[in-house]
Amino acid sequence: MGIDPYRAKYAYGEDYGTRFFKYGILKEGRPRVTTSSGLFLEESFLLKHFGVEKKLVVGDEVSKYAASVSSLARNLVFPLSDGEVKRDDERAWNVIKELTRKGFEDFRGYVGSDFDGFYVTAAVSAIAPDYMYERLLKIHAEIDEKTRAVKAFTIIPQPLAVAIAEQETSCLVIESGHGNTQITPIRMYPIRDAIIALYRGGAEADAIAAEVLKDLGYGDLVSDEYAVRKFKEDAGLVPLDLDEAVKKAREDPSKLRTKVKLSALVEVDFEDKGWLRYLIGEVIFNPMHEIFDSYRKRGVLNIRDARLGEDVIEGALPLEDAIIRSTRKLRISIQNEVLSKIILSGGNFNWRAPENLKGMAVDVPTKVKSLLDKKLKGEVNVSVRLARDPQFSVWKGCVTWSFALPEDYRWSWERREGWFKRGADY
Repeated sequence: MGIDPYRAKYAYGEDYGTRFFKYGILKEGRPRVTTSSGLFLEESFLLKHFGVEKKLVVGDEVSKYAASVSSLARNLVFPLSDGEVKRDDERAWNVIKELTRKGFEDFRGYVGSDFDGFYVTAAVSAIAPDYMYERLLKIHAEIDEKTRAVKAFTIIPQPLAVAIAEQETSCLVIESGHGNTQITPIRMYPIRDAIIALYRGGAEADAIAAEVLKDLGYGDLVSDEYAVRKFKEDAGLVPLDLDEAVKKAREDPSKLRTKVKLSALVEVDFEDKGWLRYLIGEVIFNPMHEIFDSYRKRGVLNIRDARLGEDVIEGALPLEDAIIRSTRKLRISIQNEVLSKIILSGGNFNWRAPENLKGMAVDVPTKVKSLLDKKLKGEVNVSVRLARDPQFSVWKGCVTWSFALPEDYRWSWERREGWFKRGADY
């Protein structure tokens, strides 16, 4: 099959993440990233004076108008909760539609005279319900009716997008973003009956980081989302074994002491409490550990359970137990094969292991392999690696799929795949 020059120019991907919406065309190589948020503007003389007539702003533009809205809590909307949009939340769906429309608008300057719409692949949570698919299909059809921006549209699960980007047909993808962590065995396509979703991710790491700031005496910073996120990213560490790491850090506090510079004016000093750095990285792996008891009592870690059919997945289930639970749902003949090729993706797995802390902090693949080796007692040759571009691998899989999916492969609700096309479906 020859390369389609039109699709090479106009293959387009959308990753609907809880915190960020990532979108753009294949030939740029990287997505554009904006916050998954929207702000409904109240009628204001000041806004009218400056010629602002719009009722809704989305993405990074929200920060420009936030100070002009008196009831910010009521008017600010984060549409995706743990990777899902509630069925009847019309304000959330309006934000999703505007984020989507604005994404296409941002690329209008990149199209030529041959442009007749993008080939669009959207990625959503592996456990997204059918109504999300239905609504996204409708939204893209409505946008195309007014803009002719969407020639064809399809939707794939985020873990499948990772497998496509990594060119793997048989593996176990663990995708961890801001809102959830999806454990998904792939055998050409996600094995739906074996998917395990944990409603925890970067949001829980942010929450622990904010509490650590309070414990260090910097409680005035916790309302600043940027400060908390930067502090988390610069200070957080993943321990190989939490108990052992904390013990060593307490015996010699100087090894973990660090100062985190948040701006030219603000610096956070851990002094002798460097061991708290491990809590930020550990929470995604085992929020049930007794070290988090005080945070649970403070109401910081209220992680909800996930219901998948008749199966209830405890939100605080240790990560290695969740991986084993997912793998046990597979045929015995492929269990070892899947465990031998585990791919980690998502910004929540992109933790550093500083060279000067070798033996005290590790990267996430090392941590996950260690957890599973202990659980399986070395009986399986577990292999774990990070996706080549963990923050953008979902988007890369989307644009690859937009380029590769055959033109005549039509949308099917039974398979939940294929092209939903202008002139045929809308």
